[in-house]
Amino acid sequence: MPSGTHSQRRVLSGMRPTGKLHLGNFVGALDNWVRLQDQYRCFFCVVDWHALTTDYADTGMIKHNSIEVVLDWLAAGIDPERSTLFIQSHVPQHAELHLLFSMIIPLGWLERVPTYKEQRENITEKDLGTYGFLGYPVLQAADILMYQADCVPVGEDQVPHVELTREIARRFNLLYRLGGKPVFAEPQPLLTPAAKLPGTDGRKMSKSYGNTILLTDPEPLIRQKLKTMVTDPARVRRTDPGNPDLCPVGDLHKIFSSPATMAKVNQGCRSAGIGCIECKGWAADALVRILNPMQERRKKYEQNPRLAWDILEEGSAQAQKSAAATMEQVREAMHMSQRYEPLPSSEAAK
Repeated sequence: MPSGTHSQRRVLSGMRPTGKLHLGNFVGALDNWVRLQDQYRCFFCVVDWHALTTDYADTGMIKHNSIEVVLDWLAAGIDPERSTLFIQSHVPQHAELHLLFSMIIPLGWLERVPTYKEQRENITEKDLGTYGFLGYPVLQAADILMYQADCVPVGEDQVPHVELTREIARRFNLLYRLGGKPVFAEPQPLLTPAAKLPGTDGRKMSKSYGNTILLTDPEPLIRQKLKTMVTDPARVRRTDPGNPDLCPVGDLHKIFSSPATMAKVNQGCRSAGIGCIECKGWAADALVRILNPMQERRKKYEQNPRLAWDILEEGSAQAQKSAAATMEQVREAMHMSQRYEPLPSSEAAK
């Protein structure tokens, strides 16, 4: 059971169950989550209902992928003694709050969300003309507000979603009060430092591009992938000087290598004193040093995945307690309490 007091500031964040995580997931979110545990009461959620917004026609791998995601969380250092890890669909209050919010949200608010238009244009192989896809920011708001989160760790591209959550909280509080007080606080975005992490082909690391380095990749595979990684296009021959600032391998060094290694890369690349193969080897060394301890921690759960499932079940039970308390306030504010409450005599006489 996570330690901490109710007065601790709260963080809510989640990931879709896409299977094993890659370095981009680690740099963009997971590494930051591990640090946040020292400062906040953290709720980390596998958002399996969100997976249905785009993958509703193929649900066979959702549960297996949920376990894979959580194994990587645990391997990276997410501590179930300090944080609540749970599965969204195991806390049915999320669906109830989503339904109630959907009754009060103007359609135009959802249609103006930047990622809605962007994904409709870019994901052409799937039918995204569903309410679930249009309304997923409402479900996201329910996820956040359910736990009275003070902060939501996001990249800059997700800030509009947090702002929509704030608008939903504001609208609910305007319509419904609890003893004259608002039900929901307005959460703040907690910007995650956005490091530039390229995939092996130089584009953004993404499973859809097939250019990832997984957190579970063994050392030989990491070295093999880096050997084929694109480099500074201006460096055609071994004797040509290069520019680490224009090289995807240089970007990896900036994130994972030590200052001493970075100094060698800068001096050697710019003077053509080292070749790209040697430079890639140093990058592989840095990745192996970071990933090996994570892979060792992961083995404990890989050998007995039931341990991870038990953590999720316990976390989901804890999340339900927090969610139940929030929903009791929501229902009372909306005069939909599950308790019978007779009308005041002045109202009954009307």
